[in-house]
Amino acid sequence: MNSALNILQTVFGYTSFRPQQEEVIADVMAGKDCFVLMPTGGGKSLCYQIPAIAIPGTAIIVSPLISLMQDQVTALKANGIKAAYYNSSLDDTQAHHVLMDLHSGELDLLYVSPERLLTEHFFNQLTNLRIALFAIDEAHCVSQWGHDFRPEYTKIGALRASFPHIPFIALTATAGPATQQDILHQLQLQNPQLHQTSFDRPNIRYSVKDKRQPQKQLLDFLQTQESSASGVIYANSRKKVEEIAEFLKTEDFSVAAYHAGLPAELRHKVHHQFIRDEVQIVVATIAFGMGIDKPNVRFVVHYDLPKNIEGYYQETGRAGRDGLNSEALLLFGAQDIATNRFFIEQMQNQEQQRIESFKLQSMISFAEAQTCRRSVLLNYFGEHTQQSCGNCDICLNPPKWFDGTEAAQKILSCVYRMNQSFGIKQVIDVLRGANNEKIRQHNHQSLTTYGIGKEYSATEWQSLIKQLIHLGYLFQDIQNHSVLKLTAAAKTVFKGEVNLQLALPKGELAAKGQTRSRKGVRSELLDSEQELFEALRQLRKEIADSEDIPAYQVFGDATLVDMVKKQPTTDGELLQVSGVGEVKLTRYGFEFLNLLREQKN
Repeated sequence: MNSALNILQTVFGYTSFRPQQEEVIADVMAGKDCFVLMPTGGGKSLCYQIPAIAIPGTAIIVSPLISLMQDQVTALKANGIKAAYYNSSLDDTQAHHVLMDLHSGELDLLYVSPERLLTEHFFNQLTNLRIALFAIDEAHCVSQWGHDFRPEYTKIGALRASFPHIPFIALTATAGPATQQDILHQLQLQNPQLHQTSFDRPNIRYSVKDKRQPQKQLLDFLQTQESSASGVIYANSRKKVEEIAEFLKTEDFSVAAYHAGLPAELRHKVHHQFIRDEVQIVVATIAFGMGIDKPNVRFVVHYDLPKNIEGYYQETGRAGRDGLNSEALLLFGAQDIATNRFFIEQMQNQEQQRIESFKLQSMISFAEAQTCRRSVLLNYFGEHTQQSCGNCDICLNPPKWFDGTEAAQKILSCVYRMNQSFGIKQVIDVLRGANNEKIRQHNHQSLTTYGIGKEYSATEWQSLIKQLIHLGYLFQDIQNHSVLKLTAAAKTVFKGEVNLQLALPKGELAAKGQTRSRKGVRSELLDSEQELFEALRQLRKEIADSEDIPAYQVFGDATLVDMVKKQPTTDGELLQVSGVGEVKLTRYGFEFLNLLREQKN
């Protein structure tokens, strides 16, 4: 593996491999098929990029998104690697030049969309070329159990029989056990070596808040972030995306909207501005994200409930790819559940409806959990752990438990006496003795449960009701305006047969204890180091602007932090900084070393 380690150090500028990378690379270079399951930011790309450089011939990388291909090719070229992409974004002349480079053996890597890969013309050309390997990125797209199933991906398996002696490597960051098995079946891998690292992303802080005043909650969160921090805010509809973006603009944030309904030119512009730090925040539907190869995203906010844990995990994984501290916030509301269930019920395929219902329920369980959020995520992906992470809202501000039997009896009794015909808000109004038109219209002030719950606020009752739903004593009838209904298990509470432990509802103020004194990159540096970091960042921006490339493709934030810590003054010392390879030393070393020497003096 000396050649692979040499490539890692001299080309990419890293001193050592991350977990499982070396083993994967060894298997691929030995001609074996591999299935690689690593979290976003775990180093999947190097598992095929290093063999692509080491093995004679061209590596064919199948990738689903044009923007992702473009970013990765640009980053590879910045390290002096011969790479190109072949997809629908190229005009005839550009496509011709790429194919000429491919046929003349000029390329180490060629990124191809699955649609182009499987055209008869291109497929026939491949059979006459020296192929180093095939890599199928975002391999979960091949599975109906995957969160981003793409039918065209299922045809890729036919390649395996046509190239029996070429190693195939399938890679994904999000695949539960069912998805994993389906990927292996669909791609027809030959005795594949399975490589799986931990799904844990310890640098990401997971938090969930009950959605009450979402715009205010979002604003409060953003005001805790560094002013220069990059972030993505996901919403489930185009209309909501535009509303949130306009709201944040009025609050003087650097923000842009992105969704599939916008013109292609505008979407390209927003993507371009974001990766170049010209726009700090993008508000988007899930159409935005898989193409982001941007390591310094400091936060991801889900304004609405995602449809499944796989999607949520991958989207939050776009934060902190550089390993620095980052945050993932989810705003969770009952209406989001109803909306997602409505769309699932419209599906014609009963099997797919069953799959999506299971996934949604798992997502709800995560959002409603009163135990470590990271444990819930890891357990979902088959990585069982009972250990608390210390870096999620539950661990940092654990719930206080109390005997909630009496409170539960009040809720269930109220639902029963209201004939199981009303939603959460009306039940709470009755419990708290509200005097409004709807109460009087239905004569609810005459119920024996009217006003028996004044000891809790409306927000606290809402939390308790949601816990009873989560525990299976109540359910929301989505087909009937989300009214609350009793389950069979509710009888055990009525009869006092269970001692029901509930989590004491948290107020908004309780979350303050989990806020870092410093966010993102600042938490990595001492006060005395801040000035040098900002100077390095300014130099990086000037170079990036002059070359018209994203700043992180000069050096990432993690590399600048390492420069601050090590303060190199010679070429040899700069090569010891993580992320500085020989090509970048040649391109940028003089300017960065000059600045570091000046600051030291």
